[in-house]
Amino acid sequence: MKQLVTYFGLTYLISWIIWLPLYGHIFGLSNLPALPFQHAVGALGPLIASFITTWIFLKKEGIKNLIAKCFKIKPLLYLAIALLSPFILTVIAILISYFINKTPIDFTELLHIKEFPQFSLFTFFIYNLFFFGFGEEVGWRGFALPRLQNKMNALTASIGLTIFWALWHLPLFFYRPSYITMSSGAIFGWIFSLLTGSILLTWLYNSSRESILICAVFHSTIDIAFTADIADKNVVNYLGFLITVWGILTIIIFKPKKLACQN
Repeated sequence: MKQLVTYFGLTYLISWIIWLPLYGHIFGLSNLPALPFQHAVGALGPLIASFITTWIFLKKEGIKNLIAKCFKIKPLLYLAIALLSPFILTVIAILISYFINKTPIDFTELLHIKEFPQFSLFTFFIYNLFFFGFGEEVGWRGFALPRLQNKMNALTASIGLTIFWALWHLPLFFYRPSYITMSSGAIFGWIFSLLTGSILLTWLYNSSRESILICAVFHSTIDIAFTADIADKNVVNYLGFLITVWGILTIIIFKPKKLACQN
């Protein structure tokens, strides 16, 4: 319990301090200097906190184990799932939107990102993988999840982790346009999407024998799928529906206790 309390406390402290120049205006701090990509740098909070907490409680051996999980790529099946499944689901969502809403299809838009038009798809993937993939997953799945699963089943651990994961995003509601404009219904949907993502990431982590790399890749590709230029409101809704169905099937097939394939 001490490890988890220390980890969550450090994660919030580190990320929220780094993000302070972006939301400090709500406290009257309007002149704090913000650096390029400050939001992305703040996403490294879970990673930094996990290494600090691991060193405090487990020293060198704990650090070695955490690093080893960051480079674990086998079984390759799960790496392929993490890399390809969000894009496959996006294509399916686009086709559903085309047949239901008569939305024109232009798959080239999958290669463009609204927020960073200067990035290629590969560059944006590397950016996401480092800051949001490893930046978050080394902490949430690599450190917190196994300790929560020591105390409860995999599904309950995923739900509990979702609460901490959602609260970590709190400052974003004061400076990120997509968060500021969320209605109460949209916030509920966002939390539900985090829960679905948490369940799928637990399944990938447990099934891949604790590969942080595979979780980081999946986190990155999911982010790209939802932020590509082609992801209009209809496509996003259908994509969210498909991922929700996947999450529900994961619970039914692999059972709440383990949420894992038998390797």
